[in-house]
Amino acid sequence: MLISQQLRKDNIVGYLLYMWQVEDTIRAYHCDLAAIRREYIPRFELDDEQRDETIDWYGNLIRMIREEGVAQGGHIQINKIIVQQLNELHAQLLASPKFPFYSSEYYKVLPFIVELRNRGSKDISEVETCLNAVYGVTLLRLQGKEISASTANAVKEISTFLGMLSDYFKEDKEKGLKFED
Repeated sequence: MLISQQLRKDNIVGYLLYMWQVEDTIRAYHCDLAAIRREYIPRFELDDEQRDETIDWYGNLIRMIREEGVAQGGHIQINKIIVQQLNELHAQLLASPKFPFYSSEYYKVLPFIVELRNRGSKDISEVETCLNAVYGVTLLRLQGKEISASTANAVKEISTFLGMLSDYFKEDKEKGLKFED
């Protein structure tokens, strides 16, 4: 919970990937708050107040997961909204001539996006395709699985692109980006 609060302010893409991991953690515990309270939360060095807040946070997330019908997979609405906000910002950045470095980075990763979409779902946005790629490789690394050099390179480029999008998201929220003169 504490990590999520800081990430949400500083790095929206990092926040979103973290929240996807939290969703998966909750699913691994079968949406059982008692098990999370007993087995997972004690892994962290939290004082009593932080522990209680964290338990409440997980409880609220479990409730959302159940109510929204994503206990087996998918993402809760609050995370989908962030993906949508990132998609909207992505479109605005591409449409504006004021962000040539963003457009350049996008066209650099576009071949990877096309390849990923050809292998997977074409029904999700390019931004979500990139997020899925980074998250998927992160999971593979956590499992100790080998990542090919070409995949590592693709994810590095995609991560740079997502980092740029995240930076623009933060700047837009703090100062408001101007897309036109």
